[in-house]
Amino acid sequence: MKPHLTLAQQRYARLLAKSFARLTGQLLVAGAEDLSDSALAESLFAAPQAIVSHGTQTDPVFRYANAQALSLWEMDWEAFTRLPSRLSAEARGDVQADRDALLREALGKGWVDSYSGVRISSTGRRFMIDQTVLWNVTDEDGVRHGQAAFIRNWRYL
Repeated sequence: MKPHLTLAQQRYARLLAKSFARLTGQLLVAGAEDLSDSALAESLFAAPQAIVSHGTQTDPVFRYANAQALSLWEMDWEAFTRLPSRLSAEARGDVQADRDALLREALGKGWVDSYSGVRISSTGRRFMIDQTVLWNVTDEDGVRHGQAAFIRNWRYL
C-alpha cells in the first residue's frame, strides 16, 4: 500500500484539510469537503503545490509530505518522515532563527500567510519557497497535532 493512503494518513489528510479551511477559509484542494478520505489523501498527495507537516515533538519530525514536496527535498516518504523539520533548512543561524520565528508566529496566530524562505534538499540543492501558508494542524477540539506548510511557489537558487 502507498504510505500516503494508509488509514492513519487518510485521517491525517482530512485533519490537514479541515484545519487549513477552518483557519484560512480556503481549501487545500478543490472540493475537499466533498471527497472521501481516500480521494482527499490522493488529491493532496498529487497537488501541484508542495504540502508538508511536522508533529508536536520538542524537535519536530516530519509526518507528511506530498509528491511535490518529496521531489523538492529529493527524498522518499520513508526518509522524509524521519527527518527533523529543522533539517529542511540550512543550518546557518540566521536561516534557523527565521524559521523558528515563523513557527512561533504561527503558533500564536494559528496561521501565517505569504512566508518566504530558503530551504535545502537532501542533496544540498537550495531553493526559495514563496507565498507559503504555515498553519497549526488542530482538530475540532483545538488539540494541536503539529504544523503544516502549503508552499505555493518555489525556485531553485
